[in-house]
Amino acid sequence: MPATPATPRLPFFDGPELPLFLAPMAGFTDYAFRELCKAYGADVMVTEFVMANKFLDERSEEKAWRMVDFTPGQRPMGVQIFGGEPDKMAEAADRIADRVQPDFIDINYGCPAPKVVNNCAGSSLLRDPCRLQGVAEAVVRRVTDRLPVTAKIRIGWDKASINAVEVSRRLENVGIEAVAVHGRTKEQGYSGDADWDVIEAVADALRIPVIGNGSIRTVDDVRRIRTAGKVQGLMVGRRALGNPFLFREIKHALLTGKDLPPPTLEERWEVMLRYGRVLLAHREQDPWDRINWMRPRLKAFARNFPGSKNLRRKLESVQTLEELQRVKG
Repeated sequence: MPATPATPRLPFFDGPELPLFLAPMAGFTDYAFRELCKAYGADVMVTEFVMANKFLDERSEEKAWRMVDFTPGQRPMGVQIFGGEPDKMAEAADRIADRVQPDFIDINYGCPAPKVVNNCAGSSLLRDPCRLQGVAEAVVRRVTDRLPVTAKIRIGWDKASINAVEVSRRLENVGIEAVAVHGRTKEQGYSGDADWDVIEAVADALRIPVIGNGSIRTVDDVRRIRTAGKVQGLMVGRRALGNPFLFREIKHALLTGKDLPPPTLEERWEVMLRYGRVLLAHREQDPWDRINWMRPRLKAFARNFPGSKNLRRKLESVQTLEELQRVKG
């Protein structure tokens, strides 16, 4: 075990309250959505994950840099990368540290998507702890003089091979300074309940901070987790999609012990329209005002509206922000 935990380089763990992280979610936690979540109380952001090789190829690097763009107001900010080749992961981390200067680099060992797993990255590395450790060690060695490195894992590949404690110890031993644990296996995907007993076992085993992720659906879930265990941060994922207000509700409940009323319908509409405007303004490569590509994101917001089924149907034909405004009425 390291002599001392490395929390001074991750100061958001030093406060009296659990820091709230917005989980990185491909296709959703973009620049615009992070802006909203920050405004409503998320403490720490992590970009959508990007394959390390994208930063090393002239044909793909422009898009990669756009994906990890952020504003000073979104700090503390981490950039998440994935890959299974230690040298390329280290080189990508080095370029990110120099050009973007995030508050930390995060390594993805949790994504269960076939296109990631089949490239020996993401959660596939849970089946090869030595290689997983080698990737982390290479990245830490390359950038540790400039910024900390964290990691996000799942509890194992499947129910028969839960190895989160072993994997997390390996990561701690090579200099990873915090670990986020998604309490599901790769085989579970996003179904079933997260296993918080395993998350707490990791928190018991390590001296570095552990961030819990999975099945955080309500303020009551947060209260239970905060009371029961040793995790030092909470990461909210799919439950925040279309619902950035959740961060505000959690913060208020933890500080006052009381629940906030849900956002009004008018506030929900105001936030969805604001989100659309920011998304469109940030889409520099597309000068047109068509918003077809936004539909999955907008439908995530509509999920929390009264009469959401009918609204989601209407969103299928919306082409512009002006049309979206007319749907609002």
